[in-house]
Parts: sequence; C-alpha cells; structure tokens
Amino acid sequence: MIPRRRWGRSGLSIPVIPFGTQGFGNMFGPVAEAEATALVRRAIELGVNHFDCARCYGDSLRKLGPALKGLPRESYIVSGRICLHRDRGDALHPERPRQADDWLPDASADAVERDAEEQLAFLGIGYFDALLLHDPPDMERCLGKGGALEGALRLKRRGLVRNVGFGMRPHDFHREAIATGDVDVLLCFNDYNLLRQTAAEGVLPYAAAADVGVLNGFSIARGILTGVDVDAAAARGHWRLDDDLPRARAMRQWCIDRGISLLHLALQFCLREERIHGNPLGSQNVAELEANVRAVSEPLPESVFLEFAEAKL
Repeated sequence: MIPRRRWGRSGLSIPVIPFGTQGFGNMFGPVAEAEATALVRRAIELGVNHFDCARCYGDSLRKLGPALKGLPRESYIVSGRICLHRDRGDALHPERPRQADDWLPDASADAVERDAEEQLAFLGIGYFDALLLHDPPDMERCLGKGGALEGALRLKRRGLVRNVGFGMRPHDFHREAIATGDVDVLLCFNDYNLLRQTAAEGVLPYAAAADVGVLNGFSIARGILTGVDVDAAAARGHWRLDDDLPRARAMRQWCIDRGISLLHLALQFCLREERIHGNPLGSQNVAELEANVRAVSEPLPESVFLEFAEAKL
C-alpha cells in the first residue's frame, strides 16, 4: 500500500506522491483522453487518489474531468490552482486568441471566485479539496483588501473550496502567506530534492509551526533524477538549469555503479523529510506511475543514504 500522510491542518490523508496532472497535459508528449482516463483510474486503484491540477497545465483539465466522472466524490482529492502568472494558458477556451498583454490575469477577489467557479463547473467535481493561488507576481496586492486571498477565503466560506493556500517558489512569499493565519496548505518548487534543500530553512520550519500542509514540487527535477539519460530527460522536461546537469549525471552514475535505483533514492530522500507531506509527480503513462509507486513503497537501506551523503555529490 502506498504510504500516506496527514496534509497539515487540512486534515486530509494524501498519498506521498500525489498525481500532478501536468503529466497528461500534452506538455511533455501527447496523451490521448482515453489514455489519461485509464491513467487516472489506475492511479486511484494504487492509492494515488490526490490529483493536483492547474489551468496552465496544457489541456489536462479537459482530460481530468471526464476521467473522474461517475466516481464517488469521496474517493479522490483534487487540489486546483488560480494561475496568477502570465503564462496561464486557457484550455477551457481554446478559441480565444493568445495575446500576451491580455493574459496577465486580474488578481482580484472577484476574479478568483469567477475562475474557480468556471473550473469547478467544467470539471464537474463540486468543490476543490484545496485551492492554491499560483505564482502571484507580488504579495502585497494578493494579501490586501479585495485581493486574491480574499477571493479564495470567500470560496471556502461558500463550501466550494475546503482549504486554501499558495503554490510558488519565493520563500519570503511563503512566510508572508503563512503569517496571515489563513493558509492551510502550500506548494513549493524545486527547493527540496537531491540537488538542493533550501526549503528546509526557508519554508518548512514556518509551515510546520503553523501546521500548514506542504507539497514539494520537482522532487525528481522533471525527470533528471529518475535514472534515465540526464540530457534526454532535461530535453523532454524542458529543464533550463544547466548547472544542475553535471551533478545529476554524477548521481546517476553513482547509482549505476552500486546497482541502486536513482528514482528510489530521489523520492525516498524527500520522504525522509517528515515536514513534507506530498511530492507531486506528473506520470505520463501507467508504466511511469507504477514505477513511482514502487519507488516509494520499497524502502532502501539506511546505509545507502549514509554512503550517498559521504559522496558529497
């Protein structure tokens, strides 16, 4: 059985590897709707029943809704996003022309309510278990009167959202959000994995003190920490941090020399941090999904982590 953790003050029990729906949004290769449905159903069978979705994840919302149709609402968890960044996409309205100046969204409370209502109507799921405000350009406007957080809290009072939070990278933004006392959950990006652990000081102590649930994005760095060829994974995952690639190659070779799965090592390294509750992974097919489940269900010996730390890669 896949390990689960309490997602902070939300009280939700989530799998340690929630399903990031970006994986079937055609952003890393085509995935047909029927394939996405089979993938979602298999994920639920395996206990990976938390789906983390966003409007900017290609056409994933168009696939997630039909995949969940007919399933008991209590059988799955959905965390959604209100994209507050420029490149939000709009698979719900593909007929609209993409004009850069028109796509910087309105971060007002009213806009947040309208956006969430539209997504929920499209998905047909009734409510979001959590709603994350995604990549706000600044926190003053977002947290201020009539701002995005106010809209999320209105949705919570209406029962359309059960928990609210933020998905973003800047640590000071996370600390400001936590300090409001209104945040239940958060998602940080690329700051807790084998390559870097800056969230251990900048975010996790503050979240733990407030019992805020934590999702940790990029635990496998978009595939470069899975054991496949690093350069091929970087190209497929659009990895732009070239300085990470030599270290990822060295980690891959270290694992090959010892007959160890880098995927197991990367994911179980993150699981050792108990202040992190979930590490979303965007599986593109059933084989990837099942490999990820095995990687968190088959513990590596403690000696592996000690030896890896001694290698100072």
